[in-house]
Amino acid sequence: MPIRTTEPAPAAEVAAVHRGGDPAARARRTERAKNWARRAPLLPALVFLVIVTQLPFVATVVISFTRWNALAPENRGFAAFDNYRAVFTDPAMRASVGTTVLLTVTVVLVSLLLGLGLALLLDRGFRGRGIVRTLLITPFLVVPVASALLWKHALYNASYGLLNGSLTWIWRLFGSDDPPQPDWMTDSPLAAVEVSLIWQWTPFMMLILLAGLQSRATDAIEAARVDGASAFGIFRYLTLPHLRRYLELAALLGTVYVVQNFDAVFTITSGGLGTANLPYTIYQTFYQAHDYGRASAQGVVVVLCSLLVATFALRTVSSLLREEVTR
Repeated sequence: MPIRTTEPAPAAEVAAVHRGGDPAARARRTERAKNWARRAPLLPALVFLVIVTQLPFVATVVISFTRWNALAPENRGFAAFDNYRAVFTDPAMRASVGTTVLLTVTVVLVSLLLGLGLALLLDRGFRGRGIVRTLLITPFLVVPVASALLWKHALYNASYGLLNGSLTWIWRLFGSDDPPQPDWMTDSPLAAVEVSLIWQWTPFMMLILLAGLQSRATDAIEAARVDGASAFGIFRYLTLPHLRRYLELAALLGTVYVVQNFDAVFTITSGGLGTANLPYTIYQTFYQAHDYGRASAQGVVVVLCSLLVATFALRTVSSLLREEVTR
């Protein structure tokens, strides 16, 4: 019976083991070092982001569990969940939630429809399209406070505003010296805020939808036209399904931004006449009532609800994008 002998290990492997482990372990360490080398430049930005966003939120959560009103400094202490109970039972808070939902839904839907119409017009070739596109984008570039002041004084003002001035001019054309002079901000306060926000956010929707229109496959549209499809049929069966994910994206981003709008409500109506939304209600609690604990609790509740909505919406958009990729 032959005797089996073990061959000695190569000298290189023996030296590698003596230097600190086998080659596979060294390869794993090298890969980890490369990964850290790629991520290290991002660490300062990550630390800065944590300091700027997460630490203030943690401080807000801590304050939300305290009884802290600047008008009664001697009555400060731990309040447990009293602030949160007050938030959910506050009639003003419930009213501001309804106002926020109504304001957001109206502005986003109307802006989407107007933006879609403008995007369809700009998708056609005509002379001066670049100038028209630039002019249509301009309202979105205006500072929000300046936009609200423009609508409040230049358009809505009952004495010298453009709207009442136009009514006066039209009535005088027909020989009448008694034109209607409505007070827009008093008669329709929420509509006044909504119109100013629609004017500002329609260009944003238009840009997103115009990008979607210009990414369509032109061969499918040309084939449909050759087959005799009408313009409405092409829009219904080709354009609209293609724009679905762009509509979802525009609605998501518009909702996130309009929900937290404060400038228009503060500038045009100062939150009066049923126009106080969630940001303005938190502002009233913090800066007017000086109740820092309850204002912090309101802010925490609003942030958590916004995160839930945003997470659900982002998952919806991601699923739509995955479906588009797998087609």
